[in-house]
Amino acid sequence: MNKVVSGADEAIRDIEDGHTLMLGGFGMCGLPEKTILALVKKGVKDLTCISNNAGVDDFGIGLLLHRRQVKKMISSYVGENAEFERQLLSGELEVELIPQGTLATRCMAAGYGMPAIFTPAGIGTEVAEGKEVRNFNGKDYLMEMAFDADFAIVKAWKGDRLGNLVYRSTARNFNPVMAMAGKVTIAEVEELVEPGELDPDNIHTPGIYVHRIFKGENYEKRIEQRTVRKRNQL
Repeated sequence: MNKVVSGADEAIRDIEDGHTLMLGGFGMCGLPEKTILALVKKGVKDLTCISNNAGVDDFGIGLLLHRRQVKKMISSYVGENAEFERQLLSGELEVELIPQGTLATRCMAAGYGMPAIFTPAGIGTEVAEGKEVRNFNGKDYLMEMAFDADFAIVKAWKGDRLGNLVYRSTARNFNPVMAMAGKVTIAEVEELVEPGELDPDNIHTPGIYVHRIFKGENYEKRIEQRTVRKRNQL
């Protein structure tokens, strides 16, 4: 089955106001930047975004935040976005901060068809408020629900027309678990190849999980924090 669409605009054709989106990436690495730009252009609003981080002010999810398109952020790290901080402190943005491992496992649970997980992370903290706690073998565990996302949006290095995906290095972060978990999964890739060109032993996301795929162009691949040593230091 050919799952290729013409581009990001067609890939997001049925994303509407109020939808819940998973967005892959870790910092600026493996970010589905072309699809995010299409969402900005379309102007959909009241989105719930599930992502490890909230981007930076002028890139990634930060672009959606600046245009007030995000109603709620579910993330584990948000420290690089001043506009996110402003909206949070002013009460304009609903935020759910969760441990990074819990975020990944709730994605995985959704992909596996599991309704919930039990984790020790968050026990005894604000994260546990209002949630069920069970004791297993003398240790308390917090019940966390699997995510329920309308769309998962991921970025891969290579993909074929059947939707099989290969990620490169650090871009193999939240992308694989999110690709499994959305009701509809959209993949943007740097290289689009024919079926059979990818080594079956090196495919990270099987095409069964992917519904739409397109080839992006001119990726920026920004560095979130550029730290260099002063020339007069050894």
